[in-house]
Amino acid sequence: MDELIAYYLLLRNQHQPSYQRYLYDKIDWNLRMIAIKGPRGAGKTTLLLQHIRNSGKSPSEALYVTADHNWFYSNTLFELATTFYQHGGRHLYIDEVHKYPNWSRELKLIYDGFQDMKVIFTSSSALDIFRGESDLSRRVIPYTLYGLSFREFLELTTSKDFPQIPVESLFESSSKSLEFIMNGIQPLPLFKKYLHYGYLPIFKEEGGKEYLVPRMQQVITTILENDLTFIENYSKSTAYKVKQLLGIIAQSIPFQPNISSLARKLDVSRESVYIWLDHLEKAMLINTLTKQGKSTSALQKPAKIFLENTNLAYTFSSMPNIGNIRETFLFNQLSNAEVALKLPSKGDFYLPEFDFTIEVGGKNKTSKQIKDVKNGFLAKDDIEFGFANTVPLWLFGFLY
Repeated sequence: MDELIAYYLLLRNQHQPSYQRYLYDKIDWNLRMIAIKGPRGAGKTTLLLQHIRNSGKSPSEALYVTADHNWFYSNTLFELATTFYQHGGRHLYIDEVHKYPNWSRELKLIYDGFQDMKVIFTSSSALDIFRGESDLSRRVIPYTLYGLSFREFLELTTSKDFPQIPVESLFESSSKSLEFIMNGIQPLPLFKKYLHYGYLPIFKEEGGKEYLVPRMQQVITTILENDLTFIENYSKSTAYKVKQLLGIIAQSIPFQPNISSLARKLDVSRESVYIWLDHLEKAMLINTLTKQGKSTSALQKPAKIFLENTNLAYTFSSMPNIGNIRETFLFNQLSNAEVALKLPSKGDFYLPEFDFTIEVGGKNKTSKQIKDVKNGFLAKDDIEFGFANTVPLWLFGFLY
């Protein structure tokens, strides 16, 4: 256990970002067991270390461990929790729990055995924490840490504060209220930068902007070859085929899938294609859109497939189609704000909860395609202010 404490102290003494993500204040840190899922690079480890630092607890009270540490080659999580508890520990933070083989069974044992110990763990977004060998559904409360919103990107790059905006308020914003929201900045140049490289906090690291493509490629490879290999037991050949599938999708975003054609190209069954699409979506590499009126399930053919964020599009192409970038951004930010989306018969996106239909385009986009649609709105790029039924596209980045 001394090795784990030494590793934690090493991390704690390194410089940690002071900026707190949107999720930090939403988490009820008093819960006994918390799961934090999210894409690689979103800042889950930083979130854990920030909470330990802010709590002011000593290593004897609060301990951070990563589940892939070599200490666990010959020791178990439950053994760690037992020893830690016996020495006064009451707050255990476990990073990347999906890399530990019996994670659900041992977390259940810890929860049931140490009733005044709080456990906070992170995992890949691809992990179904309720699907493990032991039932955690009544024990753990899950949270998801998404990539940066455009609002958070602005706060990181300008050191100014910007308010979150509820979905319904997006369509009511006046020029005066937008001036308050903008807080003295010009959003359009910064919006272009965000679309290119601002979705993950790694852009703040040294060389983060210049080496975006290789870093994003590394993130993709790690998800497919490490995370999904651990979680879904991928073989090397399966991981390669899923890479191929992602590459095919990325070539023509938004991708309108022909499942039979994909199965032939990959030399696999249709069922395998459906399963892999589900895995890619859970891993936050793609977003799928189903038609209005259709159910959403793992074996339901999506009408369109988008890359999960715009930075991925720039990873696969140095000059991605700007129309696709706009749609990818809007889909991403609304989805991350937990807003359900469907593909309408007219327009680009339908929001069932609000009965809104949105058409996305540039500043010269007209309402022609949604002229007869109830509650139809235009989300326009390259404009600072909205008017009538028009909303600036960048403003959708203020939802979280």
